Amino acid sequence: MPISDIPIFSMLRTKMQWHQERQRVLAENVSNADTPDFRPRDLVPPSFDPREPKPVALVRTNPLHIAAASGESFRGKGEQFEVRPAGNAVQLEDEMMKVAANQTDYQTATALYTRSLALIKIAMGKQA
Repeated sequence: MPISDIPIFSMLRTKMQWHQERQRVLAENVSNADTPDFRPRDLVPPSFDPREPKPVALVRTNPLHIAAASGESFRGKGEQFEVRPAGNAVQLEDEMMKVAANQTDYQTATALYTRSLALIKIAMGKQA
């Protein structure tokens, strides 16, 4: 069984990809803090509820076909924001707190992934 089929690794990989994408979105928010009429965006956290339908993925029917760049896409989340006179709604303090929390959560997910791999290696007899 490939490691990618183990549910915990799949969930951690999805969570790490979500944090990477969220970091990009939050960085855009911070960089556009002075842009008139800019509204900050954020992403909806991925759900691991087995009752939710899974999105349909592309399948490579021929090895010569180009592989999809990313199998995961994340939805944006709509929120209400306080708007300044120039029309910009970015609150730098809030965005920087989100960036710091996102970084901490990403580091936690990578540590869990690394430790889970080490446990698998130990169980297989390949000392980590």
